[in-house]
Amino acid sequence: MASPATTQTVRPLDTLRFDTSGPPQITSVIADHLRLLGARTDRPAQEGATAGTVAITDGAPPTGGTTLTGGGFDPAHATATWADPASGLVDEATVQAATGIMAVHGRRDGGPRGLAVDYAATATGILAVQGLLAALVGQARGGVARAVTTGADRAGLLAVSQYLAAAGADEGEAAELAAGGPPFTSADGVLFELETLDPGAWAAFWKALDAPADALRAGWRPFQFRYATACAPFPAALHLTARSHSWERIRRAAAAYGTEVCALRPLAERAAERAAERGGAAPWSLAPSATGRLTARSHRLPGAAHSGGPLAGLTVLEAGRRIQAPLAAHLLGSLGADVIRIEPPGGDPLRGMPPACSGISARWLALNRGKRAVEIDIKREGDRRRLRELAAGADVFLHNWAPGKAAELGLDSADLARVNPALVYAYTSGWADRIEDAPMGTDFMVQARTGVGEAVRPEGEAPAPSLMTLLDVLGGLLGAEAVLAGLLLRERTGHGVRVDSSLLGAADTLSAPALRRAARGENPRRPAGFRLPRATADGWLAPADADAHAVAAHDLGGLSTAEALTRLREHGLAATAVTTELSDLHHDPRFTGSISRDAHGAPAVPDPWSFV
Repeated sequence: MASPATTQTVRPLDTLRFDTSGPPQITSVIADHLRLLGARTDRPAQEGATAGTVAITDGAPPTGGTTLTGGGFDPAHATATWADPASGLVDEATVQAATGIMAVHGRRDGGPRGLAVDYAATATGILAVQGLLAALVGQARGGVARAVTTGADRAGLLAVSQYLAAAGADEGEAAELAAGGPPFTSADGVLFELETLDPGAWAAFWKALDAPADALRAGWRPFQFRYATACAPFPAALHLTARSHSWERIRRAAAAYGTEVCALRPLAERAAERAAERGGAAPWSLAPSATGRLTARSHRLPGAAHSGGPLAGLTVLEAGRRIQAPLAAHLLGSLGADVIRIEPPGGDPLRGMPPACSGISARWLALNRGKRAVEIDIKREGDRRRLRELAAGADVFLHNWAPGKAAELGLDSADLARVNPALVYAYTSGWADRIEDAPMGTDFMVQARTGVGEAVRPEGEAPAPSLMTLLDVLGGLLGAEAVLAGLLLRERTGHGVRVDSSLLGAADTLSAPALRRAARGENPRRPAGFRLPRATADGWLAPADADAHAVAAHDLGGLSTAEALTRLREHGLAATAVTTELSDLHHDPRFTGSISRDAHGAPAVPDPWSFV
C-alpha cells in the first residue's frame, strides 16, 4: 500500500512504471496519459505510435492490458478492449455503428455517418486511465488492490447517453430531428460557426444581414436545441443570407450585435500553433498547493475504499452547467463519491428541458441522477459563505463557470484553500487561457477553431464540426481524469491540488493522430469514403476499417442487413449492423443487459468500468 506522503512526488504517477498492450488506438491514449502523469515505461516506441504502445491486430482476442507498478503500491491493472468478442464489435468503426454514434453524428446529414476520428477508442483510453487512478486512490485510502475493466462499447454508450435518454422519454423532442445545420459559408467562401445564447442577439445579427424575418424567427429554435438534438434544420434563407455577404461584413455584424463567429481552421494551422504553445502537450494541468496538509478526517475511512467504489467516503461539490462539469461529477459519483450539486435558487433550469421522464428532463437525468442538490445564490454573500462552509468539509470542488467568475465571487482556488487547504479544486473550461482572442468556449466553436471540424470528415467532404457534443463529453471525461489525478497527488504529497482541464485539451486529444500527420507535412485527413456505412435493403451496415475495401466489392443493396452480414462473414469479412434508432439499443443483443431504466423511467447506460 502507498504512503500518502511521498514528498518527492511532483506528478501523481512519479516513481511508477507501466506496461501496456492491446488495440493501438486505445493503448496510444493510455500510454500518452500515463506518461504525462509521471509514469515511465521500458517498452520502445512503435512506428506511428507513442512510447509504451504494443499494437495487436484489430479484432484480435482481448488479451493484455495495462499494469502500473512501483511507488509503494500493489500493482494496478486495467483491461481495455473493443467489446465482448461475442458482440462482433472488433474496432472503432463497428463500435461507432453499434452504439449509435454513427446515427447521432449523421443526423445533420440525414443518415448514419462514421466519425473520421477514433472517438470511442480515445474515450476508452481515458476511461482506462481513470480506472487505474481510482484504483490507486482506493489503495492509498486503505483499500485493497483492484483490477479494472472497460470497453469501447461502454464508452460509446456513455457518449450517446443523453441522446439515448431523450429517445426513451415520455414525450417527443422539442425541436425537429431533421437534416441540416452549420457551418455557414460567406460570399468569399469562408466556412464559419456562429454562437450566441441570446435570442435577441441572434435576431439582431440576422436582421443586420437583411435575413427574412420569418427565417430568422424559424431558425432560432433549431439553433437553440442543436446541442440536444445533434441537428439544426435551418430555413434555407439563412444559408443564402450568409452567402450574400463577405466574411468581413459578417464579422462586423457579429461584433456589433453580441454574437460570435469563428472561421473553421485547418488542422495544419492548429498543428503549427500547438507546436509553439508553451506547456500545451497535456490536456490538463495540476498544481499542488504550497500549504495545507491532508488530514485523516474523512479521507481514510476503514473499509470505505472497498465497501463501495474506490472513491467511497469522498465528497464532491459540483457547480456545473450544461455537460462538461456535470458529466465529470457524474463519473466521480459512479466511482463511489458523494456528489453534492450546487444549483441556483429554484433549481437548475435544465431540469425542465424537454423531453421529460416523470416530469424531469431525460437529458438532465443522464448527467445528474443520484446527485444531491443544494440551492445557493452565488450572487449573495451569505450564500457564498454557505458554499465556503460546504467546501471546508469536501474533498473536491468542481465548476465550469465563465472565465474569471470564480475570482470575482471570491471562490477561486486560493479563496477555498484558506478554508480547506487539502481541497482538490477543479476547473473545467473552454480554452484554459491558452488561446489569444479565443471565441466563446463552447463545443462547436472549439471544434471550429482547432481543426476538429476538418478531422471528423474524410477527404473530399467540406469540413464541418459534428453536431454531436463530442468535446463536451470528452471534456467531461478529461475533467474526471484530472480530478482523479489530483486526488492521487494529494494522497501522495499530503497537499491540496488545483487541476484545470478544457475543451481545448479535449480537441487536441481527439485529433492528436491527425495533428501528428499534419506536423509531419502529411495529409492529416482520412481518405474519401472513410467509415461511410453501406446501405442494405432494410438498413445499414458498417464494415470494420480493415475490411472496408474488400466489402466495397460486394453488391449488398438487394440483401437485408442480416443476409448481407452472413455473406460477408462467409468471406471472412467483419461488419456489423448500424443502429439507427437509439431506442433499439434496449433490445440489441450486442448489449444484453447493459441498458436499464432509472427511478424516473429514463434510460440509463451502465457504468463504464468494472472493478474486481
